[in-house]
Amino acid sequence: MAEERARRLNELIKKEVGKIVFDMLDAEPGVLVTVTRVITNSNLFTAEVFISIYPSEKAPEVLKNLDRLIYEIQQVLNKKLKVRPVPKIIFNYDKNPEEAARVEEL
Repeated sequence: MAEERARRLNELIKKEVGKIVFDMLDAEPGVLVTVTRVITNSNLFTAEVFISIYPSEKAPEVLKNLDRLIYEIQQVLNKKLKVRPVPKIIFNYDKNPEEAARVEEL
Protein backbone atom coordinates (compact mmCIF):
# COMPACT_ATOMS: atom_id res chain seq x y z
CA MET A 1 0.00 0.00 0.00
CA ALA A 2 2.75 2.46 0.96
CA GLU A 3 4.72 1.58 -2.19
CA GLU A 4 1.69 2.30 -4.36
CA ARG A 5 1.17 5.66 -2.65
CA ALA A 6 4.83 6.59 -3.12
CA ARG A 7 4.73 5.58 -6.80
CA ARG A 8 1.60 7.65 -7.43
CA LEU A 9 3.06 10.60 -5.53
CA ASN A 10 6.27 10.37 -7.59
CA GLU A 11 4.28 10.51 -10.84
CA LEU A 12 2.19 13.42 -9.59
CA ILE A 13 5.26 15.39 -8.51
CA LYS A 14 6.98 14.62 -11.83
CA LYS A 15 4.01 15.94 -13.80
CA GLU A 16 3.50 19.07 -11.70
CA VAL A 17 7.19 20.00 -11.40
CA GLY A 18 7.53 19.55 -15.17
CA LYS A 19 4.74 22.08 -15.74
CA ILE A 20 6.13 24.50 -13.15
CA VAL A 21 9.68 24.32 -14.55
CA PHE A 22 8.34 24.88 -18.07
CA ASP A 23 6.48 27.99 -16.93
CA MET A 24 9.09 29.49 -14.59
CA LEU A 25 12.47 28.60 -16.07
CA ASP A 26 13.80 31.09 -18.60
CA ALA A 27 16.01 28.73 -20.57
CA GLU A 28 17.57 30.14 -23.68
CA PRO A 29 16.32 28.93 -27.06
CA GLY A 30 17.63 25.52 -28.04
CA VAL A 31 17.88 24.23 -24.45
CA LEU A 32 15.60 21.32 -23.59
CA VAL A 33 14.89 20.69 -19.89
CA THR A 34 12.97 17.52 -18.97
CA VAL A 35 11.96 16.00 -15.65
CA THR A 36 12.96 12.36 -16.10
CA ARG A 37 12.05 10.81 -12.75
CA VAL A 38 11.25 11.52 -9.12
CA ILE A 39 12.32 9.46 -6.14
CA THR A 40 10.53 10.23 -2.91
CA ASN A 41 12.17 9.37 0.40
CA SER A 42 10.44 6.64 2.42
CA ASN A 43 9.16 9.17 4.97
CA LEU A 44 7.76 11.36 2.13
CA PHE A 45 9.53 14.49 3.40
CA THR A 46 11.99 14.88 0.51
CA ALA A 47 11.80 14.14 -3.19
CA GLU A 48 14.76 14.01 -5.56
CA VAL A 49 13.75 15.39 -8.94
CA PHE A 50 16.05 14.27 -11.76
CA ILE A 51 16.43 16.71 -14.63
CA SER A 52 17.74 15.92 -18.10
CA ILE A 53 19.23 18.88 -19.97
CA TYR A 54 20.10 19.03 -23.66
CA PRO A 55 22.68 20.18 -24.68
CA SER A 56 24.59 18.96 -21.65
CA GLU A 57 27.00 21.91 -21.81
CA LYS A 58 24.18 24.12 -20.49
CA ALA A 59 23.52 21.85 -17.47
CA PRO A 60 25.47 23.87 -14.85
CA GLU A 61 23.74 27.10 -15.88
CA VAL A 62 20.26 25.54 -15.87
CA LEU A 63 20.81 23.82 -12.51
CA LYS A 64 22.01 27.12 -11.05
CA ASN A 65 18.83 28.80 -12.27
CA LEU A 66 16.69 25.99 -10.83
CA ASP A 67 18.43 26.31 -7.47
CA ARG A 68 17.80 30.05 -7.57
CA LEU A 69 14.08 29.44 -8.25
CA ILE A 70 13.69 26.53 -5.81
CA TYR A 71 11.71 28.54 -3.26
CA GLU A 72 9.16 29.78 -5.83
CA ILE A 73 8.87 26.32 -7.42
CA GLN A 74 8.28 24.75 -3.99
CA GLN A 75 5.60 27.35 -3.16
CA VAL A 76 3.68 26.66 -6.39
CA LEU A 77 3.98 22.91 -5.81
CA ASN A 78 2.67 23.32 -2.24
CA LYS A 79 -0.43 25.07 -3.59
CA LYS A 80 -1.08 22.53 -6.37
CA LEU A 81 -0.70 19.29 -4.43
CA LYS A 82 -3.47 18.17 -2.12
CA VAL A 83 -1.19 16.01 0.06
CA ARG A 84 0.41 16.83 3.37
CA PRO A 85 3.24 17.07 3.96
CA VAL A 86 4.38 18.13 0.50
CA PRO A 87 7.89 16.72 -0.01
CA LYS A 88 10.75 19.20 -0.19
CA ILE A 89 12.18 18.96 -3.70
CA ILE A 90 15.86 18.60 -4.49
CA PHE A 91 17.05 18.93 -8.10
CA ASN A 92 19.67 16.52 -9.46
CA TYR A 93 21.17 16.29 -12.92
CA ASP A 94 20.25 13.01 -14.63
CA LYS A 95 23.15 11.64 -16.70
CA ASN A 96 21.33 8.46 -17.76
CA PRO A 97 20.15 9.79 -21.17
CA GLU A 98 23.72 10.82 -22.04
CA GLU A 99 25.11 7.45 -20.99
CA ALA A 100 22.42 5.62 -22.97
CA ALA A 101 23.25 7.68 -26.07
CA ARG A 102 26.93 6.90 -25.66
CA VAL A 103 26.24 3.16 -25.35
CA GLU A 104 24.01 3.33 -28.42
CA GLU A 105 26.76 5.15 -30.32
CA LEU A 106 29.36 2.51 -29.42
